[in-house]
Amino acid sequence: MPLARRLLLTAVAATLTVAAGAAPARAITTGPARAPQFNGPVYAIAYRGDTVYVGGAFTSAESGGRMYSRSRLAAFDARSGTLLDWSPAADSTVRALAVSGSSVYAGGSFRRVSGWIRDNLVRLDAYSGAVSSFSHQVTGAPYAMVVGNGRLYVGGSFEEIDGSARGNLAAFSLSSGRLDSQWRPAADDSVHALALAGGRVYAGGGFHKVSGVTGTLRFAAISASSGAVDRSFTPKPDSQVNSIAVDGANVYAATGGQGGRALAYTTTGKLKWQRVFDGDAVAIATLGGSVYVGGHFDKICRSVRNGTQGACLDGSYSRVKLASLTAAGALTSWAPQANGVIGVRTLVAHGGAMSAGGDFTAIGGQIRKRFATFR
Repeated sequence: MPLARRLLLTAVAATLTVAAGAAPARAITTGPARAPQFNGPVYAIAYRGDTVYVGGAFTSAESGGRMYSRSRLAAFDARSGTLLDWSPAADSTVRALAVSGSSVYAGGSFRRVSGWIRDNLVRLDAYSGAVSSFSHQVTGAPYAMVVGNGRLYVGGSFEEIDGSARGNLAAFSLSSGRLDSQWRPAADDSVHALALAGGRVYAGGGFHKVSGVTGTLRFAAISASSGAVDRSFTPKPDSQVNSIAVDGANVYAATGGQGGRALAYTTTGKLKWQRVFDGDAVAIATLGGSVYVGGHFDKICRSVRNGTQGACLDGSYSRVKLASLTAAGALTSWAPQANGVIGVRTLVAHGGAMSAGGDFTAIGGQIRKRFATFR
């Protein structure tokens, strides 16, 4: 059967199984577009115009029917899906990526990149992949990065940078590359997610407090300029925050726990709605008025009640590793159905498309090894 026909049947079947599902605010096809395939997990995705940068635990990429060596970092053209020559080599997992101008920042658990000693954090040339002089000693691993306000903000599991105490949060000057001595909030446990909006850096993770401030359990808003905790934002989710997205007046979080949750908050941290899954929600992103969620789940629950191992107690809809919701929290008919146990690790919206990375090897019955883009 032709590929277009198979994708159409998949989309129709998904719609019929969810009579209550609303259509996405912006239509995205069920079938993923062509892109390189990877032999190991994809943890991070970043865009620079039409160039897609990918980081993870892979050691090779397949493009155009050929295999290429790519040591945990790769890039390709978003329009054609063609793998590019950009190929810096990290000696262990890349968990976070961020782009600023002609620089690509990567964070993770590596020690060397293209033969240069770089302690879990590196800046690469966006065109050549050359390793820059940006070099810092990080006692731990960065898990999340975001660029803005003249800074590179980093969150993760670390205690010191260049011998200076940093409690799982830090910032660096984009112009000089130096560790920012003024921006010094401290989380008492790991930070897994960062987002920047409205003069705030939103941080999520497994922490109990940031800078000793109560009401910052697992989710906090921090001044992007001073590093002071914004005490007006007090969401206090029940489980670890794995991913954050911000869209207008809404702040979204994907969490783990007894089953996972997609949570929507106001900018003061008041809960607007929540949807429950039978497994962890690991990634969340917004595009065109819809909210996209990825993770380890196979089902989305009809109610907020779930039980042992996240089992839905009041019925469920099939949503294997990927789901879409309206801005009001209603389930849409978008159901591409990825495979695998771990499933989706990251979601990134760019230029009218939604890209997913993780451990999956197929989407909608089509081979898509660990990366897929939906348009």
